[in-house]
Amino acid sequence: MSATSTHASLSVVSTSEAPAAIGPYSQAIQVGDLLFCSGCIPLDPKTMQVVEGGVEEQTKQALKNLKAVVEAGGSELGKVAKTTVFLKSMDDFVAVNGIYANFFGNHAPARSAVEVARLPKDVLVEIECIASLK
Repeated sequence: MSATSTHASLSVVSTSEAPAAIGPYSQAIQVGDLLFCSGCIPLDPKTMQVVEGGVEEQTKQALKNLKAVVEAGGSELGKVAKTTVFLKSMDDFVAVNGIYANFFGNHAPARSAVEVARLPKDVLVEIECIASLK
C-alpha cells in the first residue's frame, strides 16, 4: 500500500450538500486557480440512493450535486470552463441537453458528451467539470 499523501499545493473539497465519495477519491480538488470536480451521479446526498425516475430526474440531481461541489470549492456555475457528460445511452442526449442548457442558462462551458458501457450504481448519467476560482 502506498503512503502517498495529498501534496500541500492541493486542497481537498468536501461538502455534505453533495453525495459523499463512494470510492477512494475526493468530491473535488483545488489546485492553483482551478477546481477539478469529480463526476457527480444522481444520488440524493441525504440517503445516498439513486433518485427515482428516468434520465431527466437523474440529470437534474447530478447537476444539483455538481453545483453544490462547485460552490463548496469556492467557485460558481458561471466559472465552469469545461464539463464532461457521461451517458449510459446516447439516445438520452436530447433530453439531457435540454436540462443541461436550462441549468447553465446563457453560460455555455466547453463540453464533451460520451456514451459509456456502464456507470457507478448503474445510473444513466454522470457529469464532471473544471471550474475557475478567479
